[in-house]
Amino acid sequence: MTQTAPAPTAPSPAPRRPGRIHRAWFAAAVAFVTIIGAAAFASLPGLLIEPLHAEFDWSRGTIGFAVSVNLALYGLTAPFAAALMDRFGIRTVVACALTVISAGSVATVWMTASWQLVLYWGVLVGLGSGSMALAFAATVTNRWFTARRGLVTGILTAAGASGQLVFLPLLSWLVEHNGWRPAAVTVSLAALVVVPFVWLLLRDHPADVGLAPYGGEYAARPAPVPGAARRAVAVLFKAARTGPFWLLAGTFAICGASTNGLVKTHFVPAAHDHGMPVTAAAGLLAVIGVFDVVGTVASGWFTDRFEARRLLAVYYALRGVSLLFLPVLMAPSVHPPMVFFIVFYGLDWVATVPPTIALCREHYGEDGAIVFGWVLASHQVGAALVAFLAGVARDAFGSYDLVWYASGALCAVAALMAMVIRRRSPGRPAAPLPAMP
Repeated sequence: MTQTAPAPTAPSPAPRRPGRIHRAWFAAAVAFVTIIGAAAFASLPGLLIEPLHAEFDWSRGTIGFAVSVNLALYGLTAPFAAALMDRFGIRTVVACALTVISAGSVATVWMTASWQLVLYWGVLVGLGSGSMALAFAATVTNRWFTARRGLVTGILTAAGASGQLVFLPLLSWLVEHNGWRPAAVTVSLAALVVVPFVWLLLRDHPADVGLAPYGGEYAARPAPVPGAARRAVAVLFKAARTGPFWLLAGTFAICGASTNGLVKTHFVPAAHDHGMPVTAAAGLLAVIGVFDVVGTVASGWFTDRFEARRLLAVYYALRGVSLLFLPVLMAPSVHPPMVFFIVFYGLDWVATVPPTIALCREHYGEDGAIVFGWVLASHQVGAALVAFLAGVARDAFGSYDLVWYASGALCAVAALMAMVIRRRSPGRPAAPLPAMP
């Protein structure tokens, strides 16, 4: 195989001194607001299950299947999105992704059959959301920051929770008082409004404005890497020959199963089964979003200072214990033990992301963002399986209890897997990207 010659690229501006506040923090701020604006689509699936079941008489398994397609594509698109951002730039990829999300969400307003829910919400919104999501956060962090990467990763990861905090109460109120269609339109508009914000304010690389990354040395912007899809697959095959990849993928699959697949999708209908109003259950999910911000930013701070694999083991162990108690906490009204669970679970919700990204970077170097994209794919496949299977279990047994217990046990397995991940010797550099044919 021979190395493909890089495409010519425009010269970067001459390096200059940063201002009092480094431009990297403005890039992080733009990314934060963008992820908040796009988070509306992640807030809606759990609110759709009961209204769609009531209006169309679709089973919860059928609706859960559409959500599972969304979650699976969200993950499977992520590694290609990271490579596409290297090829075409962050702004172009994210702007197109937000437009697809907007189109898919608004199209659901006119659906009359379950296959249309799978197409619009599952395929279109899944592809759009997967084309940015955490791959966007990882790429912005890797390009703009050398120091404080753990902290910035935590902040950008928390942006999704902040968006949930902003949109979930509004969407639940719309569903309760006006039906699910106005909520779907709101999601569409929220994604569309962010597009010009991304296009006008975000820059792809610090060299575009003549700066070094925060805490690093100036480097010219690299030439676009051709063959984005081929590169993503090549990185997968390379990473798949290593043990840490499978351990990270396995733990993150369980992370997705116990968060997006289970709690985010099924907590509201599960609480409603016990007589809790939808708005109250959605409010509890929003509170998870509040404490998720705190927990994820703190996790980023911890990741800069402590061993990442040990942090992961602690996070998964605590999450598993909390899930085992959830079935006995369900009640018609909100009570202190349930509030304690919500706060505890919120602090742990995506605290796993900063140490997982750090381990991808530690073991795979420059390929770390794309490897994390594949690890994120496993997260979403795990979420997709549980989103579907939990709905089937509810239809079959009339209760979610078995699913909560099984998810708690899986988290214990994830804690053990995290501890098995070996540490990379500090003196051993990560292997370079495989040559392209």
